[in-house]
Amino acid sequence: MTIEERRVRDVVVLSISGDIATNGDGVTQVADKVRSLLQDGQARLVLDLGRVRYVDSAGLGELVHAFTAVRNRGGAMKLLNVTKRVSELLVVTKLATVFECFDSEAEALASFMSPSAAGAASKWASDR
Repeated sequence: MTIEERRVRDVVVLSISGDIATNGDGVTQVADKVRSLLQDGQARLVLDLGRVRYVDSAGLGELVHAFTAVRNRGGAMKLLNVTKRVSELLVVTKLATVFECFDSEAEALASFMSPSAAGAASKWASDR
C-alpha cells in the first residue's frame, strides 16, 4: 500500500493505493500517517480511496479510529472517491451516516468551507 500526501490550502489530501487490511502494513500505514498529521497540527483531512481495492474489519476500524481522533482535535476527515465495494461496506456497517463521502475533490475541499456541503454528503450516503 502507498499513501501520497499533498496539501490544498489548509487541507491535507491523502491518496491511498492498495488494501487497507491486516494482510500487510496497510492498517498501520494509515494510522501512522493520520497520527503524524495530527501531531503536526493538521486536522483537516481528505482520504482519497479511489485506488483502494479492499478494506477488512481492522482497516475499517482504523478509519473509524482516525475519524474520531481527528474530530477530537476539532478537525474533520472526509472520504473521496469511495469505490462501490467500500461504499457497500460502509452501508452494511451503518458507517455511511458517519463519514462524509464525496465523488469529486472540489466538492470535498469546498465542504470544509461551506456548511451547506454537509447536506450534499448526507444525500450522497442516502443515494448509495
